[in-house]
Amino acid sequence: MSRLTGKVALITGAARGMGASHAARFVAEGAKVILTDVNEAGGQSLAKELGPNACFIRHDVTNADDWTKVVAQAEATFGPVTVLVNNAGILGPVVNTETLSEADYLKVCAINQHSVFLGMRAIIPSMLKAGIGSIVNISSIAGMAANYGFPSLAYVASKFAVRGMTKATAVEYGKNNIRVNSVHPGFIFTPMMVEATDDEGGDATSLIPLGRIAQPGEVTNLVLFLASDEASYITGSEHLVDAGMLAQ
Repeated sequence: MSRLTGKVALITGAARGMGASHAARFVAEGAKVILTDVNEAGGQSLAKELGPNACFIRHDVTNADDWTKVVAQAEATFGPVTVLVNNAGILGPVVNTETLSEADYLKVCAINQHSVFLGMRAIIPSMLKAGIGSIVNISSIAGMAANYGFPSLAYVASKFAVRGMTKATAVEYGKNNIRVNSVHPGFIFTPMMVEATDDEGGDATSLIPLGRIAQPGEVTNLVLFLASDEASYITGSEHLVDAGMLAQ
């Protein structure tokens, strides 16, 4: 039996990068997967490639009404959602706090943090119906330490918040057999990272004990484990995928 047989998973930001990697692996491991993103062309193309156990829904993760519609459509298509991967996120501007605009701060927090609240709130009733659930919130090493030249206070604040929200929800819903964990990637070779750097991350390798940038699938391995029943006694915890960066 595949590791996610019988699971229905919703993955945000699934049109490319880590989200696309998670979606492809989840389908390969037996899950029925709802891919969501604002990137319609990329999301639809990937869902078609993954076959009948995948479907794409256009989704603004900062919009509460969108979350209600997405969960309803997911349930109508595949049944109650038992796995949520809150993967959608942005880096935001690379600026000092004194020059960070309020609009940019709020945009970063809306996509990286507020969407996680909206997602958990929308999905938990579905998990309660199923009697089981696993929520995996994608944070960052910036949610563990404000270091390594991250783009701005907004990014660090949003990723620290995801870590705390994860713990609060895990404690609240443990009695309902719903597990909630956060994943904290370091430097991962994704389109977002390439867009944010001029050298495709080459300079970052000097900060990394393993001496290389990770591939998205190396994060997917952990996300898959946390989504599966293999992680049945793991909740309320943060999990680093950083090649030892925060061990320094």
